[in-house]
Amino acid sequence: MKLKMTLCVALFLTATALFAQSDYKQSIGLRLGSGYYDVASAAYKTFFNDASAMEINLGFRPYGVAGYKWFNASAAATYQHHFDIKPVEGLKWFIGGGVVASNSFSNYDDRKGFNLGLYPTAGADYKFKNIPLAVSADVRPTFHVVEAYTYYNSFYPNAGISARYTF
Repeated sequence: MKLKMTLCVALFLTATALFAQSDYKQSIGLRLGSGYYDVASAAYKTFFNDASAMEINLGFRPYGVAGYKWFNASAAATYQHHFDIKPVEGLKWFIGGGVVASNSFSNYDDRKGFNLGLYPTAGADYKFKNIPLAVSADVRPTFHVVEAYTYYNSFYPNAGISARYTF
């Protein structure tokens, strides 16, 4: 039974991927996130084929809590596999995963250092038909494998929205 279910899911995903087509090749813009490591980031996305894409983010987040002040700079790379949402032209959902590296800068030793995290991702992407604009929303629950200090027990929820110029 499990084998039949696995084969059905694999067949569905393969068929969906075969018919998914990207409405743009590349895009650049801004991603606003809720995560520990970035609140705003430059976002670049490129499609390798009709369904597979890579999104690169360079972000930052300033902090000030109870007299502590520090700043995070981050870089993230995310693989996304897209599937059409019919009947809406230009609307796709995606799943994938990625890695984020960040560094915290602070005058306090317990608030600075290098962090490295991995995350699964899921979201939706919409390309407007008559204008060169794509918008998306995603979630990236991040699990840090290297962290400068313990914060949220190595788990960092992250959700974001982005708007990108397409070309």
